Amino acid sequence: MSEISPLVKRSLVDQALDQLRLRINQGVWVVGQRLPTEPELSAELGISRNTVREAMRVLAFSGLIEIRQGDGSYLRAVVDPLDTLKVLSKCSLEQARETRHILEVEAVGLAALRRTDEDLVALREALGVSGSHYHGDLDTYITCDLVFHRRLVDAAHNPTLSELYRYFSSVVGAQLRHCLTITPRRQEVFDLHIQLLDAVEQQDPERAKALSRQLINEP
Repeated sequence: MSEISPLVKRSLVDQALDQLRLRINQGVWVVGQRLPTEPELSAELGISRNTVREAMRVLAFSGLIEIRQGDGSYLRAVVDPLDTLKVLSKCSLEQARETRHILEVEAVGLAALRRTDEDLVALREALGVSGSHYHGDLDTYITCDLVFHRRLVDAAHNPTLSELYRYFSSVVGAQLRHCLTITPRRQEVFDLHIQLLDAVEQQDPERAKALSRQLINEP
C-alpha cells in the first residue's frame, strides 16, 4: 500500500493543477487578483486541502502565482513560464539566430541610446570577467558572456525586453556552446564584444546593431 499511495497522491495533484490552470486560462482570475483560499478551493474542487496546497506550490514554483505568507495567493501571470521554457528547449540553431536578430539587435540599438554611466560600469565589469575566461573552460565562459549580453539588454531600460531575454538566454547559451567548439578560440570574435561596448558607450546605435548582427552570425 505504501508504494501505491504516492502515485495516487501525485495523480490528484496533477488533476488539481489541470483544474487550476484551466481557470487561469479561461480568465476566471486576473493578474494581481487574490485567489480563493485553500478551504474554498478544496470545497470547489472536491479534494483535500493538502492536495490544493501542493498544487499551489507547483504553480508558485512555475511563477504563475505568488504565495504571500499570512495574506493569501495572488495570480502573477496567465502563461506558464515552464511551458515557455519547454518550447525554447526545442528551438533550432537557425531559429535561435533569427530570434536573436529580432530581439537582441534591436535591444542593443536602444541600449546605445539609453545607457547610463552605471550601465557602462556594469558592462565593463562583465566584459572584463568574460574576457578572462574566453580561452578557458567553455561553460564558465558562456556563463560570463551571458551576463554581459543580459546587461546589454538591460541597458535598453525596457523591462519587457529584459524579461524576454532572460527566458531566451538559455537558447543563446546553447547556440554559443555549439559555435565555440573551435580551439583555440578566435580572439577576433571576442574583440567584437569590445567594439560593441565601445559603440554603446559612444551612443552609436547603428554601429552597435551592426556589430551585434556580426556577433550573432559568427559560425
